Amino acid sequence: MTRIRELDALRGFAVGGIMLVNTWQHASHEPYTGIDRAVEALFQSRFYPIFSLLFGISFVLFLDRSGSRWALVRRLAWLMCFGLLQHTFYEGEVLTDYALYGLVVLLPASFLPGGLPVLVLGIVATGWATWHGAGPSLIPGLFLVGMGLMRLRPPRSLLPPVFAVSALASAALTAVWAGLGDTPGAGDWTVYSVAALTGAAAYTSGLLLVLRPWLSALLEPLGRMALTNYVTGTAVIALCTTPLKSDPTRWAVLAVALTTVVAQTLFSGWWLTRFRYGPLEWIWRCLTWFRLVPNRLESPRDHNRPLPDSGLS
Repeated sequence: MTRIRELDALRGFAVGGIMLVNTWQHASHEPYTGIDRAVEALFQSRFYPIFSLLFGISFVLFLDRSGSRWALVRRLAWLMCFGLLQHTFYEGEVLTDYALYGLVVLLPASFLPGGLPVLVLGIVATGWATWHGAGPSLIPGLFLVGMGLMRLRPPRSLLPPVFAVSALASAALTAVWAGLGDTPGAGDWTVYSVAALTGAAAYTSGLLLVLRPWLSALLEPLGRMALTNYVTGTAVIALCTTPLKSDPTRWAVLAVALTTVVAQTLFSGWWLTRFRYGPLEWIWRCLTWFRLVPNRLESPRDHNRPLPDSGLS
């Protein structure tokens, strides 16, 4: 079984961004600072769309490799359990949303033929959700967009124009949003949501364009252990809530987020030289298949190491 290394790197990038935004969301925002302005304009609502898109892609990969929809049902059911456990210490978790929408949206959509109908349905659903307030309602549409793109496998030659258009659109819409209100952070939420979605598209296509072996090697471990890193990251935020809320400068946000991501990157790299899967990823896999899945690597050149996939190279 091979892995798509570009997707692992992109997932790692999204995990790092989510950590920053989640940390910032748990801080006090009075007084409003330059850090608040930068996070709102450049990062907030930009990374969960990437993660949701990748979830739809991973759904297709898992189904193609396992050939079993019942295995997918079990996988999503256990993800729901992880989310319910995480909810005991972190109310903002998204794992339960991902599991629920995976069951009620992605599973039925997997019976649709081809990728174009799924992609069109995803674009329509995302547009509707954006018009009606965005937030978690964006998840189903983005799942479907990811599924459709994975089935269609668009050529890499589309990346430069997608990056150029989405980056310009995001910059223009963010500027419009910033100018709509008289107070910092005010503005029309629909405009902001479209700016965030186009920003997510710009980050995705831009990273894939600049991805080099050294950068991929840095991000891949973080992405391969996305579940472990996401859950542990929220645990760190829960433990640091008091200092985050008591810091009027918002530098504590950057310190907590950066320290956590660096530690997770180092730990993920170390762990994956010894094991095939991250701790929670391994538990998830064992529960899905109802058996003990081998995890320790036999050697650094183990045949289960991630390999590039020609479809996205």
